[in-house]
Amino acid sequence: FVFFQSGNSFHVFDQGQFAKEVLPKYFKHNNMASFVRQLNMYGFRKVVHIEQGGLVKPEKDDTEFQHPYFIRGQEHLLENIKRKVTSVSGIKNEDIKVRQDNVTKLLTDIQVMKGKQESMDSKLMAMK
Repeated sequence: FVFFQSGNSFHVFDQGQFAKEVLPKYFKHNNMASFVRQLNMYGFRKVVHIEQGGLVKPEKDDTEFQHPYFIRGQEHLLENIKRKVTSVSGIKNEDIKVRQDNVTKLLTDIQVMKGKQESMDSKLMAMK
């Protein structure tokens, strides 16, 4: 279910089986989304590979997570992995809306650039 390839991340290959068989052994739930939410609270991030462009889900059931202090053979770094503390009261709703708008615009811009790149690639192939 879990695979440690390079030593600085881990993969969950079969999320359904992982949630059913592994999570209940270590948590009071078997919910993969809750596990991912907990990983995020401790600073782990899902690894998105460039070829996926961050916009396409991987075809296989393989999710990779990494953390700067989660490194094979560097157990002394694990003490630096701590739960993030956020002050929700300090964040205004309009700030959140602005950030969401920025992300939406950024994703739209990326899609447009991908379209232009594909168009240029096809024109280049035609010229060859």
